[in-house]
Formats: sequence, structure tokens, C-alpha cells
Amino acid sequence: MTEFKEQNLAGARFEESTLRDAVFHDVDLAGATFDNVDLSGATIRGARLVDVTLDGEIRNLKVWGIDVLPLIDAELNRRYPGRERMRPANADGYREAWDLLEQLWGETVAKARRLRPELLHESVDGEWSFIETLRHLVFATDAWVRRAVLGEPAPWDPLDLPHDEMHDTPPVPRDRAARPSLDEVLVLRAQRMAIVRALLANLTDERLPERTTPVAGPGYPASESYVVSDCLDTVLGEEFEHRRYAERDLATLAARTVGAGS
Repeated sequence: MTEFKEQNLAGARFEESTLRDAVFHDVDLAGATFDNVDLSGATIRGARLVDVTLDGEIRNLKVWGIDVLPLIDAELNRRYPGRERMRPANADGYREAWDLLEQLWGETVAKARRLRPELLHESVDGEWSFIETLRHLVFATDAWVRRAVLGEPAPWDPLDLPHDEMHDTPPVPRDRAARPSLDEVLVLRAQRMAIVRALLANLTDERLPERTTPVAGPGYPASESYVVSDCLDTVLGEEFEHRRYAERDLATLAARTVGAGS
């Protein structure tokens, strides 16, 4: 076992490394950044958690012995009306959720159009720009609807943008340098949203628990069988959460514009 004791590792970078079952005792992690890390089963005691931000896939999180997720979930639903509708129980619920998403995204795009076009390529606090967010949602539809559910082996457009944590997976494109216009990306978005709308129009309750037929060829997601409802839930979650992030960042950009003009 490698042991680091009384050593100064400030500013060190651990990338694609395994620290599974490691023990951190009397360690200073102030200001540390944990990005795309697996903390499943971690136990933290005697911690000083002040001004900490935690995002990601969080389940069974106990603070002082209390599962706080139901409390957080209820608060998020209160703050963001419609969020509770993103886990439908039947086919009609999926159609209602998609109708709401189309309405919400229409409002968000209208806000984006009021900003200078170059701001839509600007990152806020290291997050994706508005254009990159739309490109990622095109990718999400291509991956989980066109490939996983509809069985298209390679549904990608050159502007598809996978999540950063995904390793390069040919033939899936990943052009971070592309700078398409808002209108160019919205054409792709409209096409993909129409595909989802058509799929949901014919969706039945019986289809939801069925498993997809594995698609041939490399790509993302992997060539496996998936539960149809899981695929659709992924798309709904991506659409709702990325719209929430986009609203947050557009507000920041709009405030900067007002400040610069005053």
C-alpha cells in the first residue's frame, strides 16, 4: 500500500486514477475540485463542509443519519414547476412531459435571441455555452432515441456534442471547436424534437417496460438492450436539467450585458 504522510500535494492532479478504498485522515481538501468521480459507498466523518457545492447522480445520501434526498427532491420540485412530471408513469405522462419541455424551451430560446450572438458561445463558470448545450441535447436524442430505441446504428450529425466524461467513441463526433449559429443548431433541434414527438405520439403503456433490440456497430450507448422507459427518462431528464442550467447562465450573461452598458 502506498502511503502519503505529511506531504504537500497541493495543486496535484489525479486523472483517470483509482483511489478506491483509500483512507484520508487529517487531510486538507479545501478548494479541491472533484469532477466525474465515483464516491459510491464513501464515508465522511468529522468533516468541515462549508460553502460546498455537490451536483451529480446522488442517491441514498445521509447527513447525520437522515436521508436528505427526498427533502432536496421536494425542494427542487417546488422551485422548478414541472420537474415532477419528468418521471411519467404512463404513455400519456410522457406526452404531457414533452409538451411542457417544448413550451419551456421555446421560452428559453426566446431569451437567448435577445442576447448578442457571440454571447451564445460564451461559457459561464466553465459550463457549456448555450450553443454547446443545444448541441448536447441533439446528441442525447440521437443516442437514446434514434440509436437505442429506434435502432439507427449511426444517427450522428457532425455537430453532436457528447458529454465531456465520455471517452472518444468512433464514429460519434466531438467537435468542440465548431461555432455554428443559433439558427443552424435550432434546425437540428427542431428535427430531433419532431422525432421524439412522433415516437411519443404512438407510444403505449405496454411499450414502456419492453427492452430495445441491441443495435449493430460501435457508438453510444453501447450495443446492449435497454428498457424503453429508461431511455425516454434519460432524454426527459437531460432536456429539463440542461434547460435549467441554460436559464441560469443566460441570466448571468444578460446581467453582464446590462452592466457593461451602464
